[in-house]
Amino acid sequence: MSEQLITKEENYSQWYNDLVIKSGLAENSAVRGCMVIKPYGYTLWENMRDVLDRMFKKSGHVNAYFPLFIPKSYLSQEASHVEGFAKECAVVTHYRLKQSDDNKGVVVDPDSKLEEELIIRPTSETIIWSTYKNWIQSYRDLPLLINQWANVVRWEMRTRLFLRTAEFLWQEGHTAHQSEAEAIEEAEKMIHIYADFAENYMAVPVVIGTKSLSERFAGAVDTYCIEALMQDGKALQAGTSHFLGQNFAKAFDVQFLNKENKLEYVWATSWGVSTRLIGALVMAHSDNKGLILPPKIAPLQVVIIPIYRNEEQLSQVNKVAENIVEALQAHNISVKYDNRDEYRSGWKFNEYELQGVPIRITIGPRDLENNKVELFRRDTFEKTLIDKDNIIDKVKSLLEDIHNNLFNRALKFREDNTTKVDTWDEFVDVIENKGGFVSAHWDKTAETEAIIKEKTKATIRCIPFNNPQEDGVCIYSGKPSNERVLFAKAY
Repeated sequence: MSEQLITKEENYSQWYNDLVIKSGLAENSAVRGCMVIKPYGYTLWENMRDVLDRMFKKSGHVNAYFPLFIPKSYLSQEASHVEGFAKECAVVTHYRLKQSDDNKGVVVDPDSKLEEELIIRPTSETIIWSTYKNWIQSYRDLPLLINQWANVVRWEMRTRLFLRTAEFLWQEGHTAHQSEAEAIEEAEKMIHIYADFAENYMAVPVVIGTKSLSERFAGAVDTYCIEALMQDGKALQAGTSHFLGQNFAKAFDVQFLNKENKLEYVWATSWGVSTRLIGALVMAHSDNKGLILPPKIAPLQVVIIPIYRNEEQLSQVNKVAENIVEALQAHNISVKYDNRDEYRSGWKFNEYELQGVPIRITIGPRDLENNKVELFRRDTFEKTLIDKDNIIDKVKSLLEDIHNNLFNRALKFREDNTTKVDTWDEFVDVIENKGGFVSAHWDKTAETEAIIKEKTKATIRCIPFNNPQEDGVCIYSGKPSNERVLFAKAY
């Protein structure tokens, strides 16, 4: 049986870290700030990746792959971009090692210094736009709709598994368009695809909107985001899509001949989500018993555990269980029959609860006498005896019900923890004592935003799309405001 978790109430940060490790999602590696994604966690990422990949391809995008190494000079060609990433860059300066003079180790060979240093990819705008210059000549080459699945390196000083690591996995889309309107439409379309995925596969409700100027992606004209609320009252940015204007096209001289045979700079977008989504899943749904995973992307949707006292009973249960496995697999439901005799059933119950498997089926000789099996749902701990001949329909409906329950539970939590405030004292009180999203007026100045962040550590997470317009005054400066924005402390 797995060692008991510390509770969320005792120490939320420790609970999260212990849960990620003990459930077999990931562990810290020998390299500072990096993680090993274990098979269970990687299967979860594969399931998420496969769904997103289908969504991207359905919307007209294709996959490609670009180099991990970026010439340092490329990064400097877009001023705000280099400013945004300079402090996180890992740099390759030499290409060879040699034996040390005392023959006790290896050292960098000073004669192998690179003519131009290389940045290990923190994001790929620069290397991709230097490539697009060769691919785009005419309006006939547009739109260019490309995505890549890759790893990136950002030299983070304070790391946490999945949420912030020096290396992580992600996808990054990079598109080129004839017009500003077309590029904005693309950026907005992609943030809605992310929201669709978050809500309909991860069961995580999100707020869709735009970032304030200071929170935008480095080099973007506008950044669109989906923001989710975790169970500790902190916000998590779950995905972003950026309208880049013509900034990178001008930096890398990417022009095309339009239909009037005149040269124009192309319009650009980029967008991405990462393995941070796994952290969002853990924090949005899980409890003190372990993970609770949404069925549509869970590595394992159903586990079957036999209850028996002797080999004869096990043989009877095996036949029924194997038939159920075959039937569930025929309906594309992932299932495992765990009839290992070196572990007791109680140990298995705890282990699969820790791993967040949505449905557990137990089969014993007494159940078989009555043509029944027992279904246990991880999200509510409810147990139900059902006719084994109806198991396929029951499992399918139960998986859907678990998804809906997880989503509605998380939505209610967000609604209960979204607070409107109209004064600075109210704002500070809610931020410090309750947390969650705080809906408040802001005067739209970077100065006020910076002061609020300095005093409370709360940032503007999102200016929601279709935000209701209402007259008010900024909670800090008292200046006029025509809409509320969402503040929160965040990961």
